[in-house]
Amino acid sequence: MVERAPLRVAFSYISRRIWAGGYNYQSNLFAALNRYLPGEFTPVVFAGTTDDDADLAALAEIPDVEVVRSGGFGRQAGLAAALMLGLDRKAAADFRTQRIDVVVETARFFGWRLSQPAVAWFPDLQHRTLPRLFPAAARWRREIGFRAQIASGRTIMLSSESAHRDFRKYYPRATNKTSLVRFATQPSPALLTTHPAGVIAQYRLPDKYFYLPNQFYRHKNHQLVVDALTIVMQRGFDVVVCVSGSTEDPREPGYFDRVMAQVRNRGLEKHFRHLGMIPLPHVYALLRACTALINPSRFEGWSTTVEEAKSFGVPMILSDLDVHREQTAGAAHYFGTDDPAALADHLMRLSEDSAAPVVRNFLADQDARVAAFATEFAKTLRRAM
Repeated sequence: MVERAPLRVAFSYISRRIWAGGYNYQSNLFAALNRYLPGEFTPVVFAGTTDDDADLAALAEIPDVEVVRSGGFGRQAGLAAALMLGLDRKAAADFRTQRIDVVVETARFFGWRLSQPAVAWFPDLQHRTLPRLFPAAARWRREIGFRAQIASGRTIMLSSESAHRDFRKYYPRATNKTSLVRFATQPSPALLTTHPAGVIAQYRLPDKYFYLPNQFYRHKNHQLVVDALTIVMQRGFDVVVCVSGSTEDPREPGYFDRVMAQVRNRGLEKHFRHLGMIPLPHVYALLRACTALINPSRFEGWSTTVEEAKSFGVPMILSDLDVHREQTAGAAHYFGTDDPAALADHLMRLSEDSAAPVVRNFLADQDARVAAFATEFAKTLRRAM
């Protein structure tokens, strides 16, 4: 019997600093493919020459993953050629050199003349649902890319039933194959060796704290948390929310500074604690020991932070989005995206009701959920081919 060579699958590198959720999605996907479908796939990550060395090295440490640096994979490189000439020639040349079998397009269109079959991942359709949060140029760039992928007959991969409904709503004439692949996470054991007590002490956090690991994009809705903490403080309660993640938003420079100015003006420095971009082992340590995870986002496709909290059984306080209810099956505390008083109530109640801090480990059903993630992704690639 002749063994079949692994399918070589091209991915564009997603910067952790620009989109931490996308970076974590890729790293978890690669690890899941290796663990549950060993020998079937070789993920090949194409990155620009100036992309982050450490984050790329972490991806390359995952078994079977290859990292290729190329000038053709600078930010937005080749889009004009892909749209006007039908092919991003530099990227296509790299795919030929690396013997790529199938391409996964994420926020990148390589052209309708691409010789390899392609899967277009639409993480969400936020630019259609909340257009006011996008500069006009960014919104149209994204829309043109999506429409080009649809017109080129790509298989469309979506992460939630909520996103699938949006796809049908906004592109009712699309006849593309669609695939629903729900993300599940299982971080490397190496990321879980840092004991939370040391991390909590390093950042001078109290034993009870809430965790908000979202980057500072406007739709992530940090301002609502500041408003809720103002209410909590006025009620005489002492609650701490620690926040980590990138402060860079190319669409709205200065947003982070404006939020932090509100924190200072309201005297909330001890209650809203921004830690910056912290190492991933610290992220997981803080997550596993927190009183609850907070995600106040106005829009999600399938939240990485919620999925990671689910994997450890961390209590969650979430904005009342359809996708959040889908993702948690109703097993969370919810509040309206414009209702800081409701969030304040949840913070106070959970702070009072929570027992002594504990360090949580993976839930028993986590293997099955991650295996399903890998299997559904593999089915999507095979359908595209």
